[in-house]
Amino acid sequence: MALEYNWYAIYVRSRGEKVAAKLLEEKGIEIYLPLQRKLRQWSDRKKWVEVPYINSYVFVKTSEKEYYNILNTQGVVRYVTFEGKAAIIPHWQIEAMRKIIDGDIPVSFSSHRFEKGDQVIIESGVLMGYKGEVIKDTNGEKRIIIRIGQMGLSMLAQIDLNTVKKIST
Repeated sequence: MALEYNWYAIYVRSRGEKVAAKLLEEKGIEIYLPLQRKLRQWSDRKKWVEVPYINSYVFVKTSEKEYYNILNTQGVVRYVTFEGKAAIIPHWQIEAMRKIIDGDIPVSFSSHRFEKGDQVIIESGVLMGYKGEVIKDTNGEKRIIIRIGQMGLSMLAQIDLNTVKKIST
């Protein structure tokens, strides 16, 4: 009986994505770690570095036979689960992610889950401190509306969702 290989997301220690990916590759596990080049500034120099697009996650293609071998790898914390089982990621989603990233299409990832009508506060950038409401436009893109109630005006802006926090109501 042939083993069935599927893609899974694994959660790794903070800032340990590259180390965990290297160790998994050394074990013969197929991995995908999407990286981006960023210019980092230190007090004495600037340097281009490769950093993960998605912090603390590495994608692995494996069978159930290697499931625990992956968990026993230094830096690996756990599988991302759904209803108590390791969540299978469809192959086409990994391929789409690869094509977008390899095609130099501007992209940002967000683990935030906002719904239409959520009240939010902007935590960084030029609009830091402003409150707004999540809406969906006709293209299905999530955008933030800033209401200036005293003037009866609203401003619609597309804002990086990584800079926004939901306000508890």
